[in-house]
Amino acid sequence: MTTEQQATLEQKIEELKASLTGDMFQDMDTRDQIHNLEMQLKGVKPMDSHFDCVGCGS
Repeated sequence: MTTEQQATLEQKIEELKASLTGDMFQDMDTRDQIHNLEMQLKGVKPMDSHFDCVGCGS
């Protein structure tokens, strides 16, 4: 992943975090998007899975 791609992901994560309302149910989709972007940024995938973010259903 290039530094430009990393910066784009980090910017999107910050934008999503800024849009959180504090209401757990209303923020659920936004938090899921943040989680998925953070996993992409860190290069993380579910344990015991060859899938990237698909194995856990995220």
